[in-house]
Amino acid sequence: MRIEVFTIFPGLIEAYLAESLIGRARRAGLLDLRVHDLRSAATDPHRSVDDAPFGGGAGMVLAPEPVFGAVEAVEPVRPVWLLAPGGRLFDQALAREMAAGPGFSLLCGRYEGVDQRVAEHLVDGELSIGDYVLAGGEAAALVVVEAVGRLVPGVVGNQASVGEESFAEGLLEYPQYTRPASFRGWDVPEVLRSGDHARVARWQRASALARTLRLRPDLIEARGGLTDEEVRLLREHGYPGPTPGASEEPSAP
Repeated sequence: MRIEVFTIFPGLIEAYLAESLIGRARRAGLLDLRVHDLRSAATDPHRSVDDAPFGGGAGMVLAPEPVFGAVEAVEPVRPVWLLAPGGRLFDQALAREMAAGPGFSLLCGRYEGVDQRVAEHLVDGELSIGDYVLAGGEAAALVVVEAVGRLVPGVVGNQASVGEESFAEGLLEYPQYTRPASFRGWDVPEVLRSGDHARVARWQRASALARTLRLRPDLIEARGGLTDEEVRLLREHGYPGPTPGASEEPSAP
């Protein structure tokens, strides 16, 4: 998969992309990650990329000339997404959709935003990672690259784990435990030490449902509520019913 990032801080992006899971995937050739400096198309001695907005107002705006110039000079993989607060909300479903394609490009805004002509005539759409304000699009770009990149086959060592993570089925992931089996009097649920894989799988499913009901009931609502089988599974594991927030996570059988 090819992913390109346009930014005025290429060093910031490159440093992150060189590390951990994404860095290993990049070195292995699973991810073709390219970072472009928007200042490369600046024409003045100071390599300026911003200017004051027409009509007045606080702050500066990324100017169209360097942005168009930098993007058009490299003919990046499409679609090109502008990271902006008014864009399509980035979530796990969109990450999977993007991971299924050959690649995409990300344009990082800065200052008070970008000239509207960039949004209307250069990019293919806009993305937002949430309803809050950042100093620029770099942090958002890294979120998108990691969320999408880890879905590319081979990037995560155990690909099966990707299908069991939070939001994979509209649910939060079930609780995880590791050694020691007892820590300060808090024990790992007996079912997880039983060796009974079918029993463990049912506990994990019930725990994911209960955890989502308690912490993110909106996710349950978005998937159309609980099925009759899910209600039975919850009750089997000590959860009283489908009312959000009515109980803690199911106890170990």
